Amino acid sequence: MKKVLVVVTNVSKYDTTERPTGLWLSEAVHFVDVIKNAGIQIDYVSPNGGYTPIDPHSLEKDAMSPIDWKYYTDHNFMNKLGNTLSADAINSKDYDVIYYTGGHGVIWDFPNDTNLQKIAREIYENGGVVSAVCHGLAGLLNIQLSNGKNLIEGLKVTGFSNTEEDAVGVTKLVPYLTETELINRGANYVKSSDWAEFAVAEQRVVTGQNPSSGAAVAREVLKILNANK
Repeated sequence: MKKVLVVVTNVSKYDTTERPTGLWLSEAVHFVDVIKNAGIQIDYVSPNGGYTPIDPHSLEKDAMSPIDWKYYTDHNFMNKLGNTLSADAINSKDYDVIYYTGGHGVIWDFPNDTNLQKIAREIYENGGVVSAVCHGLAGLLNIQLSNGKNLIEGLKVTGFSNTEEDAVGVTKLVPYLTETELINRGANYVKSSDWAEFAVAEQRVVTGQNPSSGAAVAREVLKILNANK
């Protein structure tokens, strides 16, 4: 049976100011809903294991769809977010896909986590899929393949745009901008309109632009999995 590993953050506040952050809920649940409906098993992991905080801004009325409410009120799902696996305990051979969720917290704990990098590299080099949405692209910035090449170098990817970052007013509160760093790593960054659902796939790397794009990423992942049956 195919399995998907969903990566979430352990970071609950901005490093530089008293502003809460964490997992942006929709970026997990919209992806998860599509994958679950396809009959695929899902595990949840974070860099340190255990609890993942949820960004309170992602729970505001305008951000919550019926799918968000379905999962937010599902105690089994929420308990999984409260007791994630630790990245150092993962056997990459158990998974066909890794999916990095977003929320600003990931900016601090995803990029330099060597355990997550190892998991993603091994899944990819075993023929699997590496995927991410929004700020979750931070997890792809420093993944090096066994040949020394950066995974995303030369690949078409998307992720949270600089204009979207400006719109939420935190550009000066974060240590780097996702779009800028993707370009700095040699990726071919593309985007759609701000806040529009948008995902791209190239060479088993699937990425989504913003919180609206989790389901689109999942659909692209399923296309690859179904083509590899």
